[in-house]
Amino acid sequence: MEKFMYLFRGGGRLNQSPEEWQAQMHKWYQWITSLQQKGTYVSGDPLQAAGKQLSGTAKVLTDGPYTEAKEVVGGYLVVLANDIDHAVEIAKDCPIFEENGHLEVRPIQKMG
Repeated sequence: MEKFMYLFRGGGRLNQSPEEWQAQMHKWYQWITSLQQKGTYVSGDPLQAAGKQLSGTAKVLTDGPYTEAKEVVGGYLVVLANDIDHAVEIAKDCPIFEENGHLEVRPIQKMG
């Protein structure tokens, strides 16, 4: 099995009620629990919206890790899969798609 990273972009609605937010978080909890039970979940965390970004040879510092809200990386997961196609299949049940979000699947490069 190989490791793959899921990067989650967009999908969250800013005007959700507390009840809607809680219901959405419950769906994420259920999905991650199912990955754990199948033995494919390795690790993952949501990311805070705050951040800093360094760019270029001059290392220009700007506030915020993004320029457009739809490009925000809101979190990540690392999963185990046979290959990238298997990782994509595992990702298809992710709750982010219910909010029209994006999930990027990336193979993790082995070092050494």
